[in-house]
Amino acid sequence: MSSHSEHTFSDRVALSIAKFATSRPWLTIAATLVVVLTAAYGLRGIGLATNYRVFFSPQNPELVAFEEFQATYTKNDNILFFIKPTADAVFSPRIADVVETVTERAWQIPFAIRVDSVSNFQHSWADGDDLTVEDLIRDGAGLTQADLDEKRRIALEEPLLFANLVARDVSATGVNVTLQYAEKSIREVPEAVAVARQIAAEVEADYPGVEIALTGVSMLNNAFAEAGEADATTLIPIMYGILLLATFVVLRSLSGTFATLTVIMFSALTAVGIAGYYGVLLAPVSMMAPTVIMTLAVADSVHILVSVLSFMREGMDRQAAIRESLRVNFLPVGITSITTAIGFLALNFSDSPPFWHLGNITAIGILAAWLYSVTFLPAFLTLVRIRTRAVTNSRIDRTLDALAGFVTTRWQPVLVVGGLIAVGLIAMVPRIELNDQWVEYFDDRVEFRRDADFALETMPGIYPIEFSVEADGAEGVNDPEYLRNLDRFTIWLRAQPEVEHVYSYTDIIKRLNKNMHGDDAAWYRIPEDRQLAAQYLFLYEISLPFGLDLNDRISVDKSATRVTATLRNITTSETRAFQARAEAWLEANTPQYMWTHPTSASVMFSYISQRNIESMLTGNLLAVALIAIILMVALRSVALGGLSLIPNLLPILMTYGLWSLLVGRIGMAAATVSATSLGIIVDDTVHFLAKYLRGRREHGYDKPGAIRYAFQTVGRALIANSIILAAGFAFLAFSTFKINVEMGLLTAIAIVIALAFDFLLLPALLLIGSGSNRKREVENENQLAI
Repeated sequence: MSSHSEHTFSDRVALSIAKFATSRPWLTIAATLVVVLTAAYGLRGIGLATNYRVFFSPQNPELVAFEEFQATYTKNDNILFFIKPTADAVFSPRIADVVETVTERAWQIPFAIRVDSVSNFQHSWADGDDLTVEDLIRDGAGLTQADLDEKRRIALEEPLLFANLVARDVSATGVNVTLQYAEKSIREVPEAVAVARQIAAEVEADYPGVEIALTGVSMLNNAFAEAGEADATTLIPIMYGILLLATFVVLRSLSGTFATLTVIMFSALTAVGIAGYYGVLLAPVSMMAPTVIMTLAVADSVHILVSVLSFMREGMDRQAAIRESLRVNFLPVGITSITTAIGFLALNFSDSPPFWHLGNITAIGILAAWLYSVTFLPAFLTLVRIRTRAVTNSRIDRTLDALAGFVTTRWQPVLVVGGLIAVGLIAMVPRIELNDQWVEYFDDRVEFRRDADFALETMPGIYPIEFSVEADGAEGVNDPEYLRNLDRFTIWLRAQPEVEHVYSYTDIIKRLNKNMHGDDAAWYRIPEDRQLAAQYLFLYEISLPFGLDLNDRISVDKSATRVTATLRNITTSETRAFQARAEAWLEANTPQYMWTHPTSASVMFSYISQRNIESMLTGNLLAVALIAIILMVALRSVALGGLSLIPNLLPILMTYGLWSLLVGRIGMAAATVSATSLGIIVDDTVHFLAKYLRGRREHGYDKPGAIRYAFQTVGRALIANSIILAAGFAFLAFSTFKINVEMGLLTAIAIVIALAFDFLLLPALLLIGSGSNRKREVENENQLAI
C-alpha cells in the first residue's frame, strides 16, 4: 500500500468514509435503517397498471389518434365470451339457451354499456310496407330445430355476424361486452374481469360440454397486471435465493453473504419506496426493477468483500482490510454505479413509460446500493466475525494468469481474430425483424394467453384495425356517392389475405334498402337517393333497443362512419404493410375527405418497437457521451476514456448480431437493451482499467505487467460479478412476459460477451504501440493517476 501522501482525492474521501463507518458502526447502521424505513414507507403508494395504454407516452401519435377515434365513437374496451360447445351444434336449443344466458348475465359486469351476440342481433326484415327489427333469437331453448336452422341460415348470410360472432365453421360463437370505465380507480378492470370469469365459470358448471374462453381488450389489460403480479411473487423470491447461493459460492463467507443480501434488499426497498411516493403504477416491465436492482447491487458489495477477504489473507487485521478495500474500490465502484445509473436513466428517452419507470427505479436502486456498500457494509463487517481461508494459487488464479500471459504475448492475433468476429456479428444486426404482437407478450401461464390461443384455433381474427372514414360534412354518411365509395373500400378490405372480418355500415344500409323493397335480394345495394338513405337509417335507429344503437358505428352528427377490419395473427411488419396498402387504396380511389389513417391498439403496438428505437437513439447517444466524459475525467485520459468505449459499445452490437442469428425477431425490448446493457458492461471495463492504471502508477509495471496485475487483482471479482449478473438477467427468461424475457436474455448475452471482450480485446487494445519509448510511456501513464 502506498503512503498517505500519495493518496489521491478519491482515496482520501474513501478513507474518511471508511474510518467513520468502522469507528462508529452502530451510528452508521442506525442512520441507514432510518433512510431505508423512510423510503420504504412509500411502498403503500405503489399500484399495478391495468391498461395497455401505459406502454404509450401521452405524446405517442398512434395513441393520440386512437384517443381521438374513441372520442368520436363509443370506447371499445371489451370482454368477449368465446363459447365453444364440445357436442351440441351452436344453433341448437341448448346452446342457444347458453348464448341467451350469457348475454343476459353479461349486463351484470361492472361498466358494461352494450352486449352483442347472435341472440340479440338486430335482424331487420320487411312486414308488408313496415320495417321490423327484432332479436334474431328469442327463447332459443323453446325453438324447434327447424326454427334454429333458419336462424343459422340468416346468421351465415349476415356479413356482420359471419366470421365475427359466429365462426366460419359454425363451431363457436361469441358474446361481446362493451365497457366504459369511470377511470377513477385501478381496480375497475380487475372488478369487471372477476365478474366475467364468475359468469363463465357458472355457465360452464350449469351447461356441461360447453367451454368458454375470455378475450378482448379488458382481458388484455388485466393480463398485464396479472403477469406483473405473478412475476413479482415468484421471480423475486427465487431470484433472492439464487443470489444468496451465488454470493456464498463466490465469497465462501456467511457474514459477507448476509451483508451483501442485506445491501441489495435495502437498495430495492429504497428505490421502489421512493417510486411509491410518486404514485407509480407498475407494469410487467417496471415490475422487474427490484429483480434488476438486486442483481446489479451485488456487484458493489462483491468487489469490496473480495478485496477485504484478500487483504485479510495477506495478514491485515479486519479494520485495516476494510479501509484498504474501500480505498482501492471506492472510485471504480462509484464510477460503475454512476455509469450504470446513466444507462438506465437513458430509458427516459423511450416512448414507453414503463421503461421510464424501470430506468428511474433501477437508477435509484443502483445509487442506493453504492451508498449502502460504502457505509452500511463496512460498518456491518466491523461488527461481525469474518472467517477467511487461505487460498493458494487456485485453479481460477492459474487460469487467469495463463490467460494474461497468452493475451500479452499473442495480442496481435487476438486483436485480428476478435475484430473479425465482432465485424461478422455486427453485420448480422440489420437482419433482425421487429415484431410486437400483444397476444404473444404473455406465455401460457397467463390465463389470457391460454384463452386467446383457444379462441384463435377457431376464430383466427384477433387484431382489429379501425378506420374512421369522414364524409363531406354533417349528415354526409347518407350521401350515395360516399356510401358507394365506402362499400368499395369494404369489398377491397375483405379481399385482403390478412383480413378475417370487416364490420361496415354499408352492410346495414344495403340490408335496409333490401328490406324496404320487400326483401328482394336484387335491392341489396346502396340506395340511390340521399333522402331515402337518411329515412332508412332513421327508421332503423328508432327501432333499436336501448344499448344497441349505432353510436359505436356512426358519429353523432353523422359526418363519419367506422369501419373495423379484423386481421388474422400476423406480424407487426405485415400489419404495417396492410395499413400502408389501405391508406394507398383510399388515396387512389376516393375523394380526399375520405382519406384516413387507421388506428387501434393493434396499430399502436405495430409501431411501438420502431418508435422506441427512434426515440431511444437520442438517449443512447447521450448516455454514451456522458459515460465517455465520466471515464475520461475519472481515468484522467482522453485516450483511455475514448478507448474504453470500444469494449463497451461493440459487445452490445455483437449481442444484437448473435440474437439475429439465433432468434431473428425482437420486440419492444430492442431499443432499451442497448441503454441498460451499456451501463452494466461499463463496470468490467472500469474495474479492469482502474487496476491496470494502479499497477502502472503505484507499482511501476510496464504494460504487460500492469495487465497481469489487473488480471490478478480484479479478474476473480469480474468473473464472479459477470456470472451473477448474467445468471440474474438470464433468470428473467422465466418471466411470464415476453419483453422481460427478451430484455433479460439480451442483457445476459451482452454481459458474457463484454467479459470476453475485456479479458481478450481490451488488453490487446492497451498493448497497441507497446514497443514505444519506455520513458515517454511512463511519463504519460503517470498522468493517468486515479
